Amino acid sequence: MKNILKYAAPALAALAVAEPAFAQEAAPDAVGGGTAYILNTLLFLIGGFLVMWMAAGFAMLEAGLVRAKNTSTQCLKNIGLYSIAGLMFWVIGYNIAYPGFEGPGLIGMADGGPIYWMQGVGEADVETGYSVASDWFFQMVFCATTASIVSGTLAERIKIVPFFIFVTVLTGIIYPVVVSWEWGGGYLDAAWGFSDFAGSTLVHSTGGWAALIGALILGPRLGRYGADGSVNVFPGTNIPLATLGTFILWLGWFGFNGASQLAMGTVGDVSDVSKIFVNTNMAACAGVVVAIIATQLRYGKADVTMALNGALAGLVAITAEPLAPTVGHAIIIGGIGGILPVIFVPLLDKLKIDDVVGAIPVHLVAGIWGTLIVPWTGDATFMGQLVGVLLTMVWVSVASGIVWFILKATIGLRPSAEVETAGLDIHEIGVEAYPGLANQN
Repeated sequence: MKNILKYAAPALAALAVAEPAFAQEAAPDAVGGGTAYILNTLLFLIGGFLVMWMAAGFAMLEAGLVRAKNTSTQCLKNIGLYSIAGLMFWVIGYNIAYPGFEGPGLIGMADGGPIYWMQGVGEADVETGYSVASDWFFQMVFCATTASIVSGTLAERIKIVPFFIFVTVLTGIIYPVVVSWEWGGGYLDAAWGFSDFAGSTLVHSTGGWAALIGALILGPRLGRYGADGSVNVFPGTNIPLATLGTFILWLGWFGFNGASQLAMGTVGDVSDVSKIFVNTNMAACAGVVVAIIATQLRYGKADVTMALNGALAGLVAITAEPLAPTVGHAIIIGGIGGILPVIFVPLLDKLKIDDVVGAIPVHLVAGIWGTLIVPWTGDATFMGQLVGVLLTMVWVSVASGIVWFILKATIGLRPSAEVETAGLDIHEIGVEAYPGLANQN
């Protein structure tokens, strides 16, 4: 999503053709007049509502993988975090993310101040190549995705209020600062040539680092790990629901990656969006197949939850560069992404880091993998990619840690042992998702 004007340049050139007499002189693969503006805006809007639909995917995935007594709480967290992200990205987040850097700055703010002002009714700045409101909406749903990652990891043992306070800081400040370094033309873009097409690091690893630090500070669910190092399995309530959530996320990813082309005013742009769709899909397919084979070989039976996470890890891995790879490259990138949850979920359990839905292997680890492999096919250097990964790690981990520790020391993060055992649905929000079934697991 970086350098919007660069990607939209062919379309903008076509917009310069103002008089019908010169229409035939326009590039044969570009549309003229306001048509490019309309098509680019539609790309943002269609991509945006597909990414917004991913919020439903996260909600259903998490609702299916938690125990019955915590299902309503996860649903509330997901609709709440999406709404908080929307408000915070308008109030302050967007203008931190896109401050108009003229050099390799670290933190800045757009000249217009914190609040992002939309165009008036009937107004259209055609020179931008797209509606500014459509751009804001597309960027905002990415912000919400980052927060969704944290929700799944910390499920079943965090109170609603501190979680929502953390989301407020994450979406208003922490995530926008990371975005400003690359898509906003800041330090990583200017000084290192860092490349992250649609957000393997900027979105997914950012959410993953915030989730990891939160899990370390919050601690595991009660009874999850035995004193002898054993791991107690807490089965999810509804695997069909988790599967539906995965398919919804898969669908939304076409908007996530495809619309990050940022322009649809030329034949070349549309062709590239099509290629992005194919590479995105094939990476996910490879992730599923590899996860199924790996669990069959390792455990003697295929694991459906690993297959679901294999799809998501493949999607995360290809997100850093979904355009440049061939289909064969995309299959390899997604396939390696798909095996990462199979490796890292047991490793986290050995370290007694409780990640309820496997979001850390899927979003953090696969996000790092996808970012570091970009130089294989894309225009980037390994050193630049590594610097981007490390700088994101330091900023997000430190900033998140400070917020988590403050919340823990003031209002507290965890409910009482009695509340956690009985389930958060009854005590936190007073609504059971499955009345009468909550105490059965």
